[in-house]
Amino acid sequence: MTSQQMAAQQTYRVSAYNTSKLSENKIHDDAVARKFGFSGGLVPGVDVMAYMMHLPVERWGRDFLGRGLIEARFVKPVYDGETAELTGREDGGVLAIEVHSRGELCATGTASLPANAPAVSVNYYEQIAAVAERKPVSPSSYPLGKWLGTIPRDWSGDAAKDYLADIRETDPIYLREGLGHPGLLPRVMNKVLVDNAILGPWIHVGTRMQLLSASKIGDELTARAKVSDNYEKKGHRFVELDALVVANGSTPLAHCRHIAIVQPREQAAA
Repeated sequence: MTSQQMAAQQTYRVSAYNTSKLSENKIHDDAVARKFGFSGGLVPGVDVMAYMMHLPVERWGRDFLGRGLIEARFVKPVYDGETAELTGREDGGVLAIEVHSRGELCATGTASLPANAPAVSVNYYEQIAAVAERKPVSPSSYPLGKWLGTIPRDWSGDAAKDYLADIRETDPIYLREGLGHPGLLPRVMNKVLVDNAILGPWIHVGTRMQLLSASKIGDELTARAKVSDNYEKKGHRFVELDALVVANGSTPLAHCRHIAIVQPREQAAA
């Protein structure tokens, strides 16, 4: 292996942490997750994606936070307390990322650094509020073409530090430069689903995210999302969202395509 090839590979290890043990989504609860065929509560996919983002930020620095492109798909669960081993192999400007845990491939993805962030008009994405009263999820909860909003959220002060600790982020760039971690953006995408229906156990499947601007610690984050697909596959109900994550009501941070199983098929207990 040449020195150039060695330089094109990155590794990163994280002691995975289930940040959602007490959340409304009981797929992160050990007992409930076992009913769906898992060994225990799942570490949220958005947090696994946050682990993955460490590699392109390490490779391209702040430039990636302002215009990077990343895609992640979740293949197998990562469990609380287990080591997640990440590898990044760059070829032709594209970083191929894999996450392994317990000897299994858990997630795959790619990241790259476009020459420029694409121009995206915030006005193209309709700004609406989340529903006033959530109702239990059903196949009609997220109709094709419907616009969805979110309750505004921010991670400022101690919340920002706590989040970085929760995802085991070691890069000092965020606190040093007052930047929001891009792992918060798919979290906001999850909130599109949660803020508009009462969900049972559900699973984030994957996200494609084109960053448009680096967020700042304390930014108020919202999403303007359109349901781009809603379908059943192998007994699971999938919803796909096409959305813009926006800071402070006006600054586009990321164009996201987000996929989730909002009604997973339950398996018989072993």
